[in-house]
Amino acid sequence: MKYTTIPNTDIKVSKINLGTMTFGQQNTEAEGHAQMDYALEHGVNFFDTAEMYSIPASKETYGSTEKIIGTWFKKSGKREDVVLATKIAGPNDNFGYMREKIDFSPASLKYALDNSLQRLQTDYVDIYQLHWPERKTNCFGQRGLKIQDDAWEDNIHEVLQTMEGFIKEGKIKHVGLSNENPWGIMRFLEENKYNNLPRIKTIQNPYSLLNRLFENASVEVCMRENVGLLAYSPMAFGVLSGKFLSGEKHPNSRLNLFPQYTRYSSEQSTKAARMYQEIANKHSLNFAQMSLAFVNQQPFVTSTIIGATTMEQLKENIDSINLTLSDEVIAEINAVHAIIPDPAP
Repeated sequence: MKYTTIPNTDIKVSKINLGTMTFGQQNTEAEGHAQMDYALEHGVNFFDTAEMYSIPASKETYGSTEKIIGTWFKKSGKREDVVLATKIAGPNDNFGYMREKIDFSPASLKYALDNSLQRLQTDYVDIYQLHWPERKTNCFGQRGLKIQDDAWEDNIHEVLQTMEGFIKEGKIKHVGLSNENPWGIMRFLEENKYNNLPRIKTIQNPYSLLNRLFENASVEVCMRENVGLLAYSPMAFGVLSGKFLSGEKHPNSRLNLFPQYTRYSSEQSTKAARMYQEIANKHSLNFAQMSLAFVNQQPFVTSTIIGATTMEQLKENIDSINLTLSDEVIAEINAVHAIIPDPAP
């Protein structure tokens, strides 16, 4: 395994992060425990989860992933061996079952964190993340900036004050963002600069061969301000493994189970994936590992969040850390990107 340090901390983390959103729906508790055992044994010391997991979110499975991680911590006694990140869900009209108000008010933040800690059977989390902004933004598949009127009033100072209280209590160590844009990143950093409130250490956004929009503006912000990207969906729901390109049916795949994620199965996404697969074949590379290696070796990526439903997939994904793509392969990848840029925003 290869390791890096979360920016502006002394926390050493693996370049591969175990994503857990399948635990509790696509994976049983026993399978989740087995994945965590294997990942830790092979050097993966960074796990990511969220209060709303498993995915897709529902009242019946709310908090199930955190509960499975919690029972693993209790059984294994290895909480101190793991750097743990979780998230509080942002506003969504369908999430009324989570708490009275789905916002980032002090009461909501405290309620969500305390319940996450209880499910996780731990006293603290290393990174507590805002899963998506309270304000209306162009995240989750929207291409380009869409200015929208909303009732949001800037409460970022208050949010970070609340987070500061959690840090003083020992409930969290650091604060992270997720599904955020450059304005949001800088607005949070502004509160650190001028008001000495907690500094944002990481941002968890999508990044893959099919979605490199992070490079457009957020990369400069993060590299100049020293904020680490935790890249999620690096495999684009498995499309970048090539398994959907042969016409073979995969009834238990995320793409089949959750057809609402259409951006990964669009005509342009499929066309681009075929072109990337041809590069892998040309250079005798495992396509899935090439896709992950591309993300792993980006200088702005602190850790790549992988997700697997089988042990075979997990092993293949973790082994991607041993692959370094040549300049020739990178050039060919960039040539495809120039023809079909970001088909799955």
